[in-house]
Amino acid sequence: MANEDEYLLEESKDVMISALAQTMVIYGVTPSVGRIYGLLFFADEPMTLDDIKVQVAMSKASVSNGMRELLETDMVTKVWKKGERKDHYIAEKDFLRNFINFFTKKIRQERQLILKGVEQTEDTFKYLSTNSENPEIKKKAQKNLDLIHGSMNYFHWTMKLANAMESGDIFKYFPKNN
Repeated sequence: MANEDEYLLEESKDVMISALAQTMVIYGVTPSVGRIYGLLFFADEPMTLDDIKVQVAMSKASVSNGMRELLETDMVTKVWKKGERKDHYIAEKDFLRNFINFFTKKIRQERQLILKGVEQTEDTFKYLSTNSENPEIKKKAQKNLDLIHGSMNYFHWTMKLANAMESGDIFKYFPKNN
């Protein structure tokens, strides 16, 4: 009976690891990286890259790349284990914390990319909207200038959202369930 219970426990854990891996695809993470996270999520102790490699049946390079991605999103943390030279890793088990870390990072990346584009084009649009001799170019340049200026409201709002998520102020409006 104990072997059957152990089998059922491991089988159920594997189903949940697969579910976690599949849901992470929604956020742009590959299923293999999702499996690494799922394995660490259910791990009882911190694991090394070698431990993970064996469990997920991936190359050490693939595990290392996946781990780097998880570390960048703060879904995994590197921990020191006394008496051992290899790095060990644990998963962030708070899904809400993962959600906040992921989305605030994406919001900031989006903003940076658009602001860089605005920085590179705004002066040209301004110049063409006032100095072009072609009335059609003048009109289109002004329209494009209006569009990028209008989009700034969105970026101000998303930054407020990201800041409220990071500071915890958002929970005044959307309380966490205990």
